[in-house]
Amino acid sequence: MDLATAAVDPVQSAEGEEMYDLFRRPQGRSRPRPDERAVIESARTGELDIDGKAVVTYAWGSGERPVLLVHGWESRASRYAKLITRLLELGYSPVSFDAPGHGESEGDSTTLVEYRAIIARLQGAHGDFEAVVGHSFGVLATFLSLPEGLRTDRIVAISSVPDFAYLVDSFCAHMALGPQLQDEICRRLERDLYPGEDMWTRFSVLHHASHVRVPLLLIHDENDEAVGAEQAEWIVGAFEGRARLVVTRRLGHRRILGAPRVVDEIAGFVTGTDPAHTERKAADPAYTERKAADPAYTERKAADPADTERKAADPAQPERKAADPTQTDRKAEVTAR
Repeated sequence: MDLATAAVDPVQSAEGEEMYDLFRRPQGRSRPRPDERAVIESARTGELDIDGKAVVTYAWGSGERPVLLVHGWESRASRYAKLITRLLELGYSPVSFDAPGHGESEGDSTTLVEYRAIIARLQGAHGDFEAVVGHSFGVLATFLSLPEGLRTDRIVAISSVPDFAYLVDSFCAHMALGPQLQDEICRRLERDLYPGEDMWTRFSVLHHASHVRVPLLLIHDENDEAVGAEQAEWIVGAFEGRARLVVTRRLGHRRILGAPRVVDEIAGFVTGTDPAHTERKAADPAYTERKAADPAYTERKAADPADTERKAADPAQPERKAADPTQTDRKAEVTAR
């Protein structure tokens, strides 16, 4: 993406308008699956007003030891059903929501800014979280919320989107859009969807890596069809020993959420009973684990709020691989999940 070109604001073409609209809207609203219904129906539901849209929230348990679950694009809170059941068994109180344009909430679309506002409201209602679990777009929203006051002891990042620029690049690669149309989309995003936001810098997990002091568990499938597995490798490397990466096989981008081994990993990490800093001998050929321990790592001081933010185009940052046009981007898919 040419960020300098994106700063210019010529007339929007009809095709550019169409692609912008396709990018920003979920292509279908998913419904609860049969094995999710009992869990979602057992929740205490609430409602938040976010930019005039009614956002449905969910809470389970006694309210003690809350764990926030943040769903991804074209998804919904019910996709965490198996994890919710396990957390309840362990004495935690899961909290979640359907973002605008998703699940049972109003609207036809949402933004990272709306996610951030919802997370802030839930923090105010439930207090500090024992852990935050995010999936895909929800991971990006989680990291964006940390400088705004989100407080948690641990973070789980599943199928992590590394930054907002990756989403745009992947979408444009999948749709085979040329530089001019991509620039048109970028201008519309800056002007209409995220006015006044430093989206190319701050909407990034990598940008916030040096600020985050809590343990991080990354889980990513090597066959993820929406976000390449190499993205998780770069993220875990940016955390220099403060993160652990678990790589699964044959689960893809979405089935990974309900996989028993993934639920086990998250439960162990949240409770602190998982031997995260010792080598495991995994006999299961469908499951491998990698760690990014850096013996030379020394604790860095918390970032100064006045610290100059880095630009996404900084050549010092790892170069992302161009998205494979044959892979289905989470924005371009048109089937509801």
